[in-house]
Amino acid sequence: MSRALSFALNVVVPLGVYYGLRALGVSVYLALLVDALVPAVVTAWQFARGRRLDGLGLFMAGMMGIALLAALAGGDERLLLAKEGFVTAAAGLWFLASVWWGRPMAYEFTRPLVERRLPRGPVREPWDVYWERLPAFRRIWRVSTVIWSVALLLDAAARVAIAYTLPVDLVRAAGLGLYVAMTLLAVLATNVHYFATGLFNGWSALYAPIRERSLPVTGPS
Repeated sequence: MSRALSFALNVVVPLGVYYGLRALGVSVYLALLVDALVPAVVTAWQFARGRRLDGLGLFMAGMMGIALLAALAGGDERLLLAKEGFVTAAAGLWFLASVWWGRPMAYEFTRPLVERRLPRGPVREPWDVYWERLPAFRRIWRVSTVIWSVALLLDAAARVAIAYTLPVDLVRAAGLGLYVAMTLLAVLATNVHYFATGLFNGWSALYAPIRERSLPVTGPS
């Protein structure tokens, strides 16, 4: 699924469902419950198609479960509006934890999108090779995962704050603006980091050990 389609199904469509139901006179709480089901169904469908539980699949399944629990917890509409903040906080903590176990979540999300196209230049190996042989490559993904973790936790705090301070029918629209702003900032910060470390440039010092075929294979630290 493309990122544009994923964004539409997980963000734009639920927002449209919410405001459509509110225009029809449906209560805030019921409208929020219904719009929460849309990304949950999309995630379940994606998981069913993949039929595997790798790091990324586990993350998506976990976020879906947290979202559903938050949506069904009590009848407080403000609490339900803050749901996305709780889910985002869980995602931020998950990203942070992944720095120390397995492969960082930034790596898991980015690899399917760009592995076949990057880096540009003389080096073009599967990313498993870079992960196993280049400590600096592993460090890049750990740092970028921390950047995303911080962005997600800040986003979560802001979502909870607006859920309890803004008029209820402004919260969902404000949440979309917050999503766009935080995503752009995190993408900018991580891409500056990627360019500075030579991740996209096969001629950079990062890939010198692979080019020279002189570095002995060592397991990931």
